[in-house]
Amino acid sequence: MTSDNAAPVASPRWRNWGGNQHSVAADVLMPGSADEVAALVKEAAAAGRRVKAVGSGHSFTSIAVADDQRMLLHRLAGLVAVDGDLVTVQAGMPLHRLNAVLAEHGLAMPNLGDIDRQTVAGAISTGTHGSGQAYSTLASGVEAVTLVTGSGEVLHVDSSSELFPAARLGLGALGVLVEVTLRCVPAFVLLADERPMPLREVLAGLDEQIATNDHLEFYWYPYTDRAQLKRNNKVPASDRPLSPFRSWLDEEFLSNTVFQGACKLGQKLPAIVPTVSAVAARALTARTYTDRSDRVFCTSRRVHFVEMEYEIPRECLSEALSALPRIIEKLPFKVQFPVEVRFTGPDDIWLSHGYGRDSAYIAVHQFSGSPYEPYFQAFETVCEPLGGRPHWGKLHYRNADSLRRAYPRFDDFVAVRDRLDPNRVFANPYLDRVLGA
Repeated sequence: MTSDNAAPVASPRWRNWGGNQHSVAADVLMPGSADEVAALVKEAAAAGRRVKAVGSGHSFTSIAVADDQRMLLHRLAGLVAVDGDLVTVQAGMPLHRLNAVLAEHGLAMPNLGDIDRQTVAGAISTGTHGSGQAYSTLASGVEAVTLVTGSGEVLHVDSSSELFPAARLGLGALGVLVEVTLRCVPAFVLLADERPMPLREVLAGLDEQIATNDHLEFYWYPYTDRAQLKRNNKVPASDRPLSPFRSWLDEEFLSNTVFQGACKLGQKLPAIVPTVSAVAARALTARTYTDRSDRVFCTSRRVHFVEMEYEIPRECLSEALSALPRIIEKLPFKVQFPVEVRFTGPDDIWLSHGYGRDSAYIAVHQFSGSPYEPYFQAFETVCEPLGGRPHWGKLHYRNADSLRRAYPRFDDFVAVRDRLDPNRVFANPYLDRVLGA
């Protein structure tokens, strides 16, 4: 394993950021070009071996687990071209570096999630998303990809190709991404407005809030009736960033140092967790500031956790959310993390969580090292009958048979997989489970 800021090393041992996935690879491959990737894949295919490309380890599922050959893409992390608002980068570039490169060219991603440590390839391939009615997954901004197929062919796929709806969000099952072209937007500033309020007030005005804000999300604090509403809206360039002290206090000291201490204490003394949650919810204060878009979207996450996130049809949010307090109260352990709720619009990517519908996303978390399975399993039992689709990079217990019912174009995607990787060079146990062997 490596830290977020360190270059990967050729160690056979690997674990993900959440600490819940481990593997020992027979070989570690570190290609420096698309041709090298193609040559290595050809060798593997000829020898009947498997290759698993691995990004920064920010998936909680076993999607990146490699027990044969692990391929690291940190040497494929450069800028290829900028052509107006189309930006082509090598697929191993981390999002935080992409954001810096875009800013240098007066550009930005139109939307982002709240973590920027993932690689571009990993983010688009698992369905990473932010929030906002006018947006879907990051993959919806992909205009073209270049990938190496299971035969070692270097294949360019864009909107003119019948493969495009599959290749933009491919779970690493179709090939090794080596380049990605993204449609970006002119750099912009966001006004962030974050404020605590009763959960019932958030829910009562939710439809209007979603419609009238560019980006909207909220957090609910278990064992309480309190939430934190976060609204981000584009504004003309202005200079009202958080002061260095307030930024350090909120983002580093309270959100990381103090929160981690509270989680560790809660592990030792579970009975205090509801009180800590109530104090934290009441201690929240409103804040308003402006900053460069990626600096508002993305935050530092040093407290490690595991996560399940379910996309459900927007109209099912109330039913799913109302089940959570009952689930949490019956657990034999305490839940230490707030529940995150976000919203996106529809897209036409075959394995996108938001395919064909307005979406609500509910994410449940638990501090690394704490029990979580009964919590996550119970929540999945609520979401699956609602047509819920689990985030591909976050924990779930679904298999190909149940996922086929949730995705109208599931079999079309599998057909593309059969075409591009018929010998399953890129397969691993996770892909065998969710797509079929």
